[in-house]
Amino acid sequence: MIERRTLLGAGLAGAAFPLVGKAAESVQDDSSVGKQEPFKLKYAPHLGMFSQHAGGDSVAQLEFMAAEGFRAFEDNSMAGRPIEEQERMAEAMDRLGLTMGVFVCNFGTAFGKRSFTSGKKEFQENFKADLEKAVEVAKRVNARWMTVVLGDSNPRLRQGYQDAHAIEMLRRGAEILEPHELVMVMEPLNFRDHSGMYLERSDHAYMLAKAVDSPSVKILFDIYHQAASEGNIIPNIDLCWDEIGYFQIGDNPGRKEPTTGEVNYKNIFEHIQGRGWDGVLGMEHGNSQGGLEGERAVITAYRSVDDF
Repeated sequence: MIERRTLLGAGLAGAAFPLVGKAAESVQDDSSVGKQEPFKLKYAPHLGMFSQHAGGDSVAQLEFMAAEGFRAFEDNSMAGRPIEEQERMAEAMDRLGLTMGVFVCNFGTAFGKRSFTSGKKEFQENFKADLEKAVEVAKRVNARWMTVVLGDSNPRLRQGYQDAHAIEMLRRGAEILEPHELVMVMEPLNFRDHSGMYLERSDHAYMLAKAVDSPSVKILFDIYHQAASEGNIIPNIDLCWDEIGYFQIGDNPGRKEPTTGEVNYKNIFEHIQGRGWDGVLGMEHGNSQGGLEGERAVITAYRSVDDF
């Protein structure tokens, strides 16, 4: 998971500005912009990733993504956007054939709180209220998946008790989502960037998903986080396969586009496609370079690792 507060601020601010000034000139100046062949897999950029080309307007950015061959989009901050903006973006995604990926459903119980591990009723009620709101957002933007972060670990409780509390909370959340065929995807976060979190590893997330036993509770396998936390990416994907609902991407180290670090994304993507994956892979990373050149470098990197 990329820094949530950064994306929330940048995303909400970016949606408010029309295509003007230097950004508009950038679109005209870049002769490489045009309708490109669709990518094999549904890689999902986020707002701001291509703003030098497309400008600050959210719909203009979606149009640029689609023209470059991307088939999906994700937006951590979608739940916090004005309803009018959500509806406008939803119409554009429908028109452009973009699949809506994840948005974060529980900022209020995600970070800095022992929300899933303490067993406190107040956290459970707050989480359920967040999910009720998220259902309405999902309907509005035609989303199926939402990211859930399971808060901090609780050093005052043995692991078994923490797990029991988390399973109970996830079950109560599943009761809300199941009637709408929506899915919350649990995201393990690496210890280096997010120390003290309850959920760090894919095997732990797998155990929780099996214990809850609901189609509405799956794993968000963020390849960047798992490269840092545990490595062994392809074997762990295979072990978790039946409980993975969503992937996210970022090279390690640096959390930038593929080919900038050590992760062999071409092999991983070929393996995922070979197993029949038709879901979304969120591009939850930064650009390794600034400006127009940096944005074009991201697209070029994805073309190179999608060539299999």
